[in-house]
Amino acid sequence: MQRVVVDPEVPSDVADLLRRNGPLLYRFRTGRIPREIDGPRIPRSLLAIFGVTAGAGALAVPLAGPGAEVMAFLVGALISLYLLILTVVYIARKPSPVDSVENVVYRHSQQWQGRYLILEDFDYSSRDLLGRVQRAIDFILQSRVNAMGMLDSVRNSVMLPAEEWEIARLLTKLSALRAKHRNLARGGRSPEVVAAMAPLERALAASEAAVVARVEALERYARHVSEAERALRTQSQIDALRAHLPEYEQLVAEAGAARFSTPEIGYLSDDADTLRRALRDSVRSAHEAFRHLDG
Repeated sequence: MQRVVVDPEVPSDVADLLRRNGPLLYRFRTGRIPREIDGPRIPRSLLAIFGVTAGAGALAVPLAGPGAEVMAFLVGALISLYLLILTVVYIARKPSPVDSVENVVYRHSQQWQGRYLILEDFDYSSRDLLGRVQRAIDFILQSRVNAMGMLDSVRNSVMLPAEEWEIARLLTKLSALRAKHRNLARGGRSPEVVAAMAPLERALAASEAAVVARVEALERYARHVSEAERALRTQSQIDALRAHLPEYEQLVAEAGAARFSTPEIGYLSDDADTLRRALRDSVRSAHEAFRHLDG
């Protein structure tokens, strides 16, 4: 499932909140904003009681005897004061809408409008490419070789989200233009229309090919990182075996099987050296892929 793509310029805490709330952002995009966004409202029940009470007091005045106007006024004033107190207590006890996740997300979505992209901004072809981008980036950033600083982890953390945003931005433009192109082509095409649309179709195809090339560059980088990961994992296992070499050598000596020790156990040292070279080569290849991606 593709996540919301956020401009790297958005503060990280806000970006994380937006990424986690794609369905909410879609609801806001379609006009379904939080009900409490304009502040707390007095419950309709209290308004109804207030209206009925005021109406009854007004009707009671002409029906009462002389001097009852003052009494009716006082009773009405006391009831109104009581209802006002109930309303104040209700508003004071009601949780502030500002504290709700829905309202916080809504306010940020308005503040950073145009700086994030949701799933519905992409057509199906673009969603597939976006998924490939995000899987490659996630693998690179979560890899052990990146965490251990064997890659340029600082540049990765800056450049890869920027590349994700730039590719996503281009994909949304492609999606929108493809939709317009399909709408223009509805109802049949005359030869003149076909000829007029041919350059536009070539422009769309060329633009898509350029975006695909950027996606494939990311995937190549991820593959080199994967090779470095495998070499690192294998080297760690071989190093763990080498740590137990003295125990094996002692057992072989005690068992009188020394003729088997030299060639077999010696392979471990050779394998470890080979793996170290393979790891260095893999990391070097990853750096080369990174530079190609950066350029």
